[in-house]
Amino acid sequence: MTDGCGPRMAGLDDLEVTGRRVLVRVDFNVPLAPDGSLRDDTRIRASLATIDELRRRGARTILLTHLGRPHGRPDPSLAVAPVARRLGELLGVSVATAQDCVGPLAAAAVERTRPGELVLLENLRFHRGEEANDPTFAAQVAALGDLFVNDAFGTAHRAHASTVGVPALLPAVAGRLMAKELEQLGALFAEPRRPLVAVVGGSKLTSKLALLAHLVDRVDALCLGGAMASTFLVAAGAEVGTSLTETDAVDQAADLVRHASDRGVDLRLPVDVVVAADPEAASATVATCDVRAIPADRMLLDIGPDTVGTWAPLLASAGTVVWNGPLGLYERTPFASGTQGVAEAILAGSATTVIGGGDLAAALRQLGLLERFDHVSTGGGATLEFLEGRVLPGVAALCRAGDPALTGLARTPPAPAVFANPAG
Repeated sequence: MTDGCGPRMAGLDDLEVTGRRVLVRVDFNVPLAPDGSLRDDTRIRASLATIDELRRRGARTILLTHLGRPHGRPDPSLAVAPVARRLGELLGVSVATAQDCVGPLAAAAVERTRPGELVLLENLRFHRGEEANDPTFAAQVAALGDLFVNDAFGTAHRAHASTVGVPALLPAVAGRLMAKELEQLGALFAEPRRPLVAVVGGSKLTSKLALLAHLVDRVDALCLGGAMASTFLVAAGAEVGTSLTETDAVDQAADLVRHASDRGVDLRLPVDVVVAADPEAASATVATCDVRAIPADRMLLDIGPDTVGTWAPLLASAGTVVWNGPLGLYERTPFASGTQGVAEAILAGSATTVIGGGDLAAALRQLGLLERFDHVSTGGGATLEFLEGRVLPGVAALCRAGDPALTGLARTPPAPAVFANPAG
């Protein structure tokens, strides 16, 4: 696995789990409807391989997750019971729950869990100690298990008790989802098929500057869209009407364009855009115009068809494409065409494709195209930070974790204990 821990990070194959209490940190922070039902179960499905394998191997599997933002106190609307029901439906087994994630109620639920059975403990964030990485809270959680598996790549950028504190106290390894994420994302820069092309969209340039700076030093071509493209257009001397523009970042955008040019990176900006005066108005007049002719009372809301046509040959001939962020206000049909056109251009080629998750995954799912991409990250913020070349605390904690071999619980020793992001 290309994970930064040396030749190989320890995983499920390194543990003897039969009859053992295995704490599994999952990311079941799923969107909930007002009635408490789940709007989307993608994150639950993503960890099924790890959970089902532990169940089949006779582990006493204890699942840990957060859900929403309860701010360190119990909130019945964010209890995990609906998540447990959906997990049980997907696995075809009964999934017990507990009324707490630490203390006597949690301990009793764990004690009732037999080999091959599951229990989902209550929302970790009902306790302030979780987000504070409080050592006492971490010790209380760790006391419930013999082994720790982190399968929550989506929380790996958080230095919380369940991602950093617990693996310091127990033999700790990566789950199947965590391993897959690190392997796929790490390979982007370690050994990509070239040309390596990045597509970056989204609304705020300032949230992507670190990512773009990292990419420019590694990719062969970079295509920029979304609302953040307006800041680059301003840097190029264009008038962008009422488009969202980060004036404080104009100089940084210009510097990035110059750096790309110096490195010979093929940097593509939109040549035409879809605009409207008010995207929320039902009667909004939508028009397509050249980027040099954006009306003063209109805003950039999508890349235009000429831009898609200009980018298409590049994308179709790529060896690897990494894509982060939608290219327009995809939630409204008139402004989803750019994202759809670019997706279809990528899929027309034979590139290895990696999608950065989050809003882009939602956009591609809405368009019915998501399943056609090779890897769709579950990470959101974790994916972004990994692609920026930053150390993820939850991954670093696994690299530093106690050697399972020392406890007699591993089949083979884990990898060395120094973390360095291969993208760094």
